[in-house]
Amino acid sequence: MNYNIRGENLEVTPALKSYVEKKVGKLERYFDTTPVADVHVKMQVHNSENNIEITIPMPQLLLRAEEKHADMYAAIDLVVEKLERQIRKHKTKVNRKFRQNGGVKHMFKDDIEELNEEIINGELANDEFPEEEVDDYEIVRKKRFNLKPMDAEEAILQMDMLGHAFFVFSNSVNGDTNVVYRRKDGRYGLIEPE
Repeated sequence: MNYNIRGENLEVTPALKSYVEKKVGKLERYFDTTPVADVHVKMQVHNSENNIEITIPMPQLLLRAEEKHADMYAAIDLVVEKLERQIRKHKTKVNRKFRQNGGVKHMFKDDIEELNEEIINGELANDEFPEEEVDDYEIVRKKRFNLKPMDAEEAILQMDMLGHAFFVFSNSVNGDTNVVYRRKDGRYGLIEPE
C-alpha cells in the first residue's frame, strides 16, 4: 500500500508516520493478496482535539473511517479498529460481489475467524470484535420526488430550511444530479458525478 499522510495544524513526525504505517499495514492480513491501494491519511488538530481520517479506495470497495481523541496515537488505534470492523462486517458481501462480477476469486480471506483468534490471543487481547455479519440491508422507507433544477447555493438554502443534513437536486447549469451536504465542521460539501 502507498501512504499519503498529511497534517493540518500538525507536523507529521517520522514517529507518527511510522505508527500509522505499522497500524494500517496490519489490515493487509484480512486480504487474500496485499491490496494495491493508496492510503490517504489526514491528521489535524482542532481546539486541542486530534482528528484522523483514513480513506483507502480500492476497486469496487471504499474503506473510510474517522476518529477524534485527545491523543493522536489513541485516535490512530481507534480509527484502525473501525476499519477492521468494516472489513469484518462486509467480508461476505464484498467477496460475493467480486465472484459475481467475474473478478478475482474473492478479496478477503475466508479464514477471518482464525485471524480473530490470533488477534484475541495475541497483541490485541483486550479488544472486543463483535461479529456483525449482515447479509441483507433492509430498506424501511422509500421517497420519491421531482428534482427541481437549481444551483448549489439554492440547494443549500432548501436543505437548511428543511433541517436536513443533505439535499439532492438537479444542477441547473449542466442537468446532472448533485448532492449538497453539511460537513461535521459546519461547512458544506457538493457531490457531483464524474
